[in-house]
Amino acid sequence: MTTHPVIMVGFAWTSVAAIGAFQPDASVIVIEEPDVVRKRGLRSAVRGAEVIGDLVECEYQLAGAADAFHRAHPGLAPAAIAPTVEDATLFAARLAECYGLPGAGLGAAQVLHDKSLLRGVTRAAGIPNPESQAVQSPAQVEAFMAAHPGPAVLKPADRQGAVGTRVLRSADQAVEAWAECAAECSALSGSVWVPDRAVPVRMLVERYVSGREYSVEMLVSAGSALFGNVTEKDLYPGPRPVERGHLVPADIPAELDTLLREQTERVVRAVGFGTGMVHCEWIVEAGTPYLVECAGRPPGDEIAELIEWAYDTELVRAFWTLLRGEPLARPLPRRARRAAAIRFLGAPAGVVASLDGLAAAYAVPGVMACGFLVEPGARTREPHHSLDRVGYSISCAATPGEAVRRAEEAIGRLRIGMRPSHASGS
Repeated sequence: MTTHPVIMVGFAWTSVAAIGAFQPDASVIVIEEPDVVRKRGLRSAVRGAEVIGDLVECEYQLAGAADAFHRAHPGLAPAAIAPTVEDATLFAARLAECYGLPGAGLGAAQVLHDKSLLRGVTRAAGIPNPESQAVQSPAQVEAFMAAHPGPAVLKPADRQGAVGTRVLRSADQAVEAWAECAAECSALSGSVWVPDRAVPVRMLVERYVSGREYSVEMLVSAGSALFGNVTEKDLYPGPRPVERGHLVPADIPAELDTLLREQTERVVRAVGFGTGMVHCEWIVEAGTPYLVECAGRPPGDEIAELIEWAYDTELVRAFWTLLRGEPLARPLPRRARRAAAIRFLGAPAGVVASLDGLAAAYAVPGVMACGFLVEPGARTREPHHSLDRVGYSISCAATPGEAVRRAEEAIGRLRIGMRPSHASGS
């Protein structure tokens, strides 16, 4: 273990691989919930990650956990602290404050983590938000839709990856949608990704905003933007807004690119974000960007990797440099040099029997990475949220259209053999 380790809150293999490209061996401490360590078998899994010096079990999602951790480890002297998953943002922000390190700031992290709070704060700052209301029953959803004619979105106030999210086309879907969203959140609570203890679900209903979806990834130092990128999103069709892919940079007019970056900077100022990275999602309706949500952490879905390939830069290294309180060695580029795209694979309901096609997918020119997110024996279904996706492909090209075409071709070569979920032995 190095004298001044860096701390990653929440375990994610992509984050470990990214930081392993520049951090010395045994220089990273990972903090993870005990239940998650046990259910994911992380004690044995991390032995193959040389960059990890220690895996510390801590119920970090509980109130006061960061202060308790600091009191228990006063001499730790970490060099930097960062969250890798959404549920880690509050703990990481407060722990950085405790150790006197740069970070988002607990106040900003609390607003960003709670979609209801974020609506109130950013709306007060003049940032366009869809009409939104906290609800506790299907009847309240129906009342909202009566007052705001047209489709609506029902979603949790503090989840990610489209878990428990559903588009309602009419109020008579409220009872069914409420049951479905509650079941999704309950199922996630029993998964390997979260602690076993129950977490209350708070629901929001919002006016459905119709338009193209984008996200802005912004590197921020002491409240000032140092780098920004606009990512174009592609969704699976249907009532569940699950992301099917991303394109970096977005293939949009320069005026819209500038507007989305400027609006994200307004969000950063409105919530008082300090240092780190934000991943801010927007829907553009009739030329106006409406805020969907904003995470005070690096993006998921390999977007950071897409940015590094497209801009030919070390975004993750820059992120950790700022969290150490150090200046960047050189400015980050303002323009991408190429395009990068990722596409995800879905599967019907059933049990995975076989996986094939990786060699064929890698044979597509410009494919940088591809793989399966499931193993034989796994149960699948049509994607209800991000964790239901079963494969991915990443490609680079000189133009956005070609990057997407290559990613689509590669994902089309991946083959998943299925058997019905009710089959014998399933």
